[in-house]
Amino acid sequence: MASPLDDKTRGIITACVPALEAHGLAITTEMYRQLLANPDIRDLFNMSHQKDGEQPRALALAVLAYARNIDNPGVMAGAVERIAEKHVGLNILPEHYPYVADALLGAIAHVLGDAATPEIMDAWGKAYWLLAEILIGREEQIYVAHAAAPGGWVGWRPFRVSRRVVESETVTSFELVPQDGRPVMRHVPGQYLSFRLDVPGHGAERRNYSISSAPGSASYRISVRRIDNGVVSDWLHDSVKEGTVLQVSAPAGDFTLGDPAPASIVFLSAGVGLTPFMSMLGALDASTARIPVRFVHTTRTPGTEAFGPTIRDLAAMGMLRADIFYSRATPQAAQDATGVTLHAGRMTPAWLTQEIDRAATYYICGPDGFMRDTVATLKAAGVPDGHIRYEFFGSAADAALPGAA
Repeated sequence: MASPLDDKTRGIITACVPALEAHGLAITTEMYRQLLANPDIRDLFNMSHQKDGEQPRALALAVLAYARNIDNPGVMAGAVERIAEKHVGLNILPEHYPYVADALLGAIAHVLGDAATPEIMDAWGKAYWLLAEILIGREEQIYVAHAAAPGGWVGWRPFRVSRRVVESETVTSFELVPQDGRPVMRHVPGQYLSFRLDVPGHGAERRNYSISSAPGSASYRISVRRIDNGVVSDWLHDSVKEGTVLQVSAPAGDFTLGDPAPASIVFLSAGVGLTPFMSMLGALDASTARIPVRFVHTTRTPGTEAFGPTIRDLAAMGMLRADIFYSRATPQAAQDATGVTLHAGRMTPAWLTQEIDRAATYYICGPDGFMRDTVATLKAAGVPDGHIRYEFFGSAADAALPGAA
């Protein structure tokens, strides 16, 4: 178990908060510059988050939150769990942590210059290793659980693409079966898979994709949106065919439906953010218990709407009520279906507020702006924090989202 920090160290870390507020992004940007100079470490990262600055911003928020809560680290438990799950998905190991320590401390010294006194450097070294030991311990627990689970594994496992399905103008699904023909670990609805990819012309890439299929023991399905100039999404859509073999790590993530499921559920999604909800809906459909479900989704047009037939079938069976918002199209009356209401334009705070079910648990997934506005609307309407759950794309670099750090 990690030893707690002494009073002097905690006091120094707290005193550094103003410096982090002023220079945190410069420190994390420099940290990644030093860290990624090592090609073996660089290959562990999603480099698209470096190009757009998302990863340094997210880490700057995390370091600042850690410093602000150094006297009460328990409030960081949710962030620690998300980080540990992501690390396990990417197969981060204890031997990787010293590289991060050297880069972080080197960046602090580089950016703060003479202000980075020996006492400050010593305090940050202790603070880093306290958090690192917590993460290493939690990650070891997850690795052990994966190894012991039926069909589970640790490390990268080859999966073959057994089927491709075009779900919309922008989304394609890939069904994955293990190359060894053995069973797979049953995922918890809402979890994701991590991929180690070798993209021609770009080299090693890492990506996480939500599992969009119901839990099972034979295969997984991911559903990927083509992104403008997206290195990996373009390659998946254009070059990955049935029979292509991909390297996959075991399901990870804590944005899950849970067992037992809540008494009633509202799913709120935008774009490809509906993918974890498809897994959750598949699990709910297979359950003998019937839980009231509201499905609210925003997409650009009917042509970009993925899984439309599935949602309409579930609505027709009374499994859910759906509201589909077309942000760039006006639906026609002929498109109406039982249990499905179509809307022109985006979902607005006013519409959501009048539809609030305070007994429901809300699951939210989509772009950061969509999640920020939706979470703010729910909180303003009096929905308890414990009934609001959301999944981050990328590195959760939006400071306006509670728990973003």
